[in-house]
Amino acid sequence: MRIFSIFLFIFFISCERNAITGRRQLNLFPEADLQKQALTEYRIFLNKNKVIPIGSSKQAEMVKRVGLRISDAITNYYNQKGIYNELVGYKWEFNLVNSKEINAWCMPGGKVVVYTGLLDVAKNEDALAVVLGHEIAHAVAHHGNERLSQSFIAKGIQVAGDAFTKNNKETNAVFNAVFMPGTQLGLLMPNSRNHELEADHFGIIFAAMAGYDPRESILFWNKMNSLNENKIPEWLATHPSNTKRIQKLNEFMDEAMTFYKPR
Repeated sequence: MRIFSIFLFIFFISCERNAITGRRQLNLFPEADLQKQALTEYRIFLNKNKVIPIGSSKQAEMVKRVGLRISDAITNYYNQKGIYNELVGYKWEFNLVNSKEINAWCMPGGKVVVYTGLLDVAKNEDALAVVLGHEIAHAVAHHGNERLSQSFIAKGIQVAGDAFTKNNKETNAVFNAVFMPGTQLGLLMPNSRNHELEADHFGIIFAAMAGYDPRESILFWNKMNSLNENKIPEWLATHPSNTKRIQKLNEFMDEAMTFYKPR
């Protein structure tokens, strides 16, 4: 009972309302600590993988161009809303990595990676924009902080000071499980699906703000749906089914289109 009371106390004092989504979240970690750890892990990842230089590849140039347009649009939007403090410490980086994996991700502080395999499906800038918008939405909506906080509590890991400066293998492993590709099934599964739909919602808005057609998201996920040969039930997946995702994107589309002004 005492442990449960302590948990409720931590939950109450650590919940804050997200400036964009309006939803209350459990965020135990200062954003500055997450950004510092993200930069460390990002550099390690880039050193271990084949990064395609900007000047040598039109695809790498496209990734950077689309990414910067979206990040500029988000910055302008946050400034207009008077919530620019939400992006303090963000120093955007966009890198293309040679991998057949169909994936992209964004860490706290705006550290983004796109895999070449994604560009085999997202063949134009609009399609890439809705994916990058989605991944960036995860970061600015503090989904990682929320999931990391839940993981630490579930595993009974002490949260004190900067939990990542102690070079603790367990804490670093939890960080990478949340922020890097391959996040696992388990305790966070239902919240992960909610996070995905939230990122879909704001991701197409961010893409539209940057002048990219949010309707491309429907075409992209239809392509992804056709690639899923080995489908598993939605309740076993960390992400929503592609069918449900497309349904929700259609519901979000009218709102996103109000922000869309073609480049």
